[in-house]
Amino acid sequence: MKEYRVAVVGATGMVGQAMREILDERDFPVSALRLLASERSRGKRFAFRGEELEVEVLDEGSFQDIDYALFSAGASISKRFAPIAVEAGALVVDNSSAFRMDEGVPLVVPEVNPQDAFEHGGIIANPNCSTIQMVVVLKPLHDRSPMRRVVVSTYQSVSGTGKDAVQELEVQTREAQEGREASAQVYPHPIAFNCLPHIDVFLPGGYTKEEMKMVGETRKIMGLPDLPVSATAVRVPVFVGHSESVNVEFEEAIDAEEARSILREAPGVEVVDDPGKALYPLALDAAGKDPCYVGRIRVDTSCPRALNLWIVSDNLRKGAALNAVQIAELISGR
Repeated sequence: MKEYRVAVVGATGMVGQAMREILDERDFPVSALRLLASERSRGKRFAFRGEELEVEVLDEGSFQDIDYALFSAGASISKRFAPIAVEAGALVVDNSSAFRMDEGVPLVVPEVNPQDAFEHGGIIANPNCSTIQMVVVLKPLHDRSPMRRVVVSTYQSVSGTGKDAVQELEVQTREAQEGREASAQVYPHPIAFNCLPHIDVFLPGGYTKEEMKMVGETRKIMGLPDLPVSATAVRVPVFVGHSESVNVEFEEAIDAEEARSILREAPGVEVVDDPGKALYPLALDAAGKDPCYVGRIRVDTSCPRALNLWIVSDNLRKGAALNAVQIAELISGR
């Protein structure tokens, strides 16, 4: 079996660490792994397949002899270093928003549009976490009856923002329990015991950048440039795991039982849907796991051609690191 030299950019972040772990878990054929981060992470050490690997400082020479470069260090880093990696001969799988909507850069979810991955020019974009889990569930239903409209509300965990947000939720929870006023640094308001309908910056028209990412990315991944999509993105006091309420209208009606049957056979999807026994997807149950969980499947009482779905997934894994590794597996032929 051919082995590959892999670099992880942003290796000390939450997604970067998940990338390293998933490369190991899935037995990706790595002959050498290079962990890259900023100067402040120089010398940190992480375990990989029985070895202790030292973090190196990212620079222009970091990608010599690298086959796959998995990026998760933010759009500005990707814009600067991804072309350098490509020039050095690496295939870049980028988890930032830097290239997602660029013409000529495929935006790939392997369960949904694997064919697009092979049209790359050296860079393949990893979609937004909330988009990934939604399209994995919608694709098999769309194959049964084309979608006419999607309305989604997300309930996104603080790990989607990063380690500082996780720490802030921990601190604010203690402050509230002790009767002290919560101090907000990462978000504009306290997140503990609260919901913030504000993810990323607001754009003209009142939607946030996060919401419009879901609109544009869903259209691109599904190959439906005119699909009506409306999104509301909310940050909630959950550590790991994004949840979504999705209403999707189809050309033809799909009843709930048929939808369950289709989704039980769908790759990357697990149906958890027995409300009578209080069984439905939960962020607590999804954390640390790979599937996109779906439940609360029911026909919309206001539109018989529409279904309501509740979708939950680990945003660090399928929403980011796992999807990136799956893209590398796809290209490598595994």
